[in-house]
Amino acid sequence: MTQAYTDSAATEPAKREMHPSILGAQMLFVAFGALVLVPILTGLDPNVALFTAGLGTLVFQLVTKGSVPIFLASSFAFIPAIMHGVGTWGIAGTMSGLMAAGLFYVALSLLVAWRGANFLHRLLPPVVVGPVIMVIGLSLAPVAVNLALGKTGDGAAKLVDGDVALVISMISLLVTVVVAVFARGMLRLVPILVGLVAGYVTAMMYGIVSFEGVASAAWFTVPSFTAPEFNLEAILFIIPIAIAPAVEHIGDMVAISNVAGKDFLKKPGLKRTLMGDGLATSAAAMLGGPPNTTYSEVTGAVALTRAFNPRIMIWAAIFAIVLSFCGKTGALLASIPTPVMGGIMTLLFGAIAAIGLNTLVKHGRDLSEPRNLVIVSLTLVFGIGGMQLGIGEFTLKGIALSAIVAILLNLLIPRSKEEAETATQH
Repeated sequence: MTQAYTDSAATEPAKREMHPSILGAQMLFVAFGALVLVPILTGLDPNVALFTAGLGTLVFQLVTKGSVPIFLASSFAFIPAIMHGVGTWGIAGTMSGLMAAGLFYVALSLLVAWRGANFLHRLLPPVVVGPVIMVIGLSLAPVAVNLALGKTGDGAAKLVDGDVALVISMISLLVTVVVAVFARGMLRLVPILVGLVAGYVTAMMYGIVSFEGVASAAWFTVPSFTAPEFNLEAILFIIPIAIAPAVEHIGDMVAISNVAGKDFLKKPGLKRTLMGDGLATSAAAMLGGPPNTTYSEVTGAVALTRAFNPRIMIWAAIFAIVLSFCGKTGALLASIPTPVMGGIMTLLFGAIAAIGLNTLVKHGRDLSEPRNLVIVSLTLVFGIGGMQLGIGEFTLKGIALSAIVAILLNLLIPRSKEEAETATQH
């Protein structure tokens, strides 16, 4: 499908476009549902997330010299780390870890500039990245189910009656699935947003939505920015999690290259796009926002509308920043009941795990081969099973531990002769 867009983008005559500002507003609408879901789930300020998404996109466009039609916003890969971090070290401490994750991207971009893009494929092959992505999705499964049943994320307390919560969460889930599978055109690109609206309306019918906060909120307010506070434990915990989204970044660049009919891996180059992504993430963390990542929803919208002008993303970023100063936006988002989000999360986190599985399948990894079997098995069990390794007060567990285990096993276990020859060719 993407090849068809590539060919048509290269051969069809240019069509009259709407003003970039109108298309920019449309792109923000496509990204909005996923953008605000991350801060809502993790306890961060949605208005700050809007601001830092806009800021991060502007930073990315500056670093890449305004050549890539892509929008950056809240990354789902960091949700479990942020939830754990906010509860353990607070928002300020967690931000130091997220800022370091952005600098990790920057370091990777410098390595790519020095050694070439193939260096990343050798250090982080599919057999490493695939199971780590699966751990990210599956480790969140209990949180999604608890919220869908009307409980808190850890299941410790009940927030909404179980029967009512189940109806609301399943309607949210069903509408999201129907839109994602059967909708056409722009509607198909916003299943999360449509699911949120459907669940929210259902919750209103059950009388569990309060608008007091919305009524009392000011129209204009400065987002609640939070500066990072250095926390070594948070930094060491979060940096390994950046491995999966950093590698996914390459896939996103390939996708937008196919859509636009240009090879963005060559110009501006992977070193610049990784650098832009990293600086965008660090900039967000400096203000208390979630890490940024390139949004595939927006790439889909670019393919559909054939709006390849990067200036459109600059307008989308400006609109996000302007909207972030509306106090009623954050208050309205804060009024969404947890079952609404829980229903959507059951699909969302399962989809993340499926992406990890697809990473292995797409690259033809034989999991019966002992080396691959060991790497995948231990990565999954250590990450999902709750294995902990600690020295003194520092403890490594969950996604961070599984990522480090996967990388070390990949480096230490010898490849078979056939696999080594394949790696050399790449």
